[in-house]
Amino acid sequence: MSTSLNQSVSFRPRRLRVVCWVSAVVVFAVFTAVSFGLHGPLGDGAPGSFQRGDQAAMIGIGVLAALGILLFTRPRVVADDRGIHVRNVLGGYDLEWGIVRAVRFSRGAPWASIELDDDDVVSVLAVQAADKQYAVEAVRALRAMLESRRAATSAPAEGS
Repeated sequence: MSTSLNQSVSFRPRRLRVVCWVSAVVVFAVFTAVSFGLHGPLGDGAPGSFQRGDQAAMIGIGVLAALGILLFTRPRVVADDRGIHVRNVLGGYDLEWGIVRAVRFSRGAPWASIELDDDDVVSVLAVQAADKQYAVEAVRALRAMLESRRAATSAPAEGS
């Protein structure tokens, strides 16, 4: 893939998103099914009984659990001529190309990472090993953009 200036690439995990959506639906369905079982007395001679509010609360807990699972579909990495924007499960980073040293995807690593000039490392959860060839293409595209930005910023200095 050739990259040039003014190009933008965006990547999101594929397999993780499918797993999360399926899991969220299953969790919601289980909590909803359990809520329908909450009726009548508490059992074992305990005073009180289940009410409609208990059923609604169980469904509400299912909704919250499903939304918590869906947080894991949030990771995304977008690279353009200004830099790289990394959005992970919680939080994100806006990195200018000038501070990026390398895009790494070490053997055995669960996801890619970006190495910065100050030796910090930013995890890129959007590019995961589970996505296999898609992850390889994402890393290659990010590396190509990094190289094109380096070439673009070093060309005027060499021409002077």
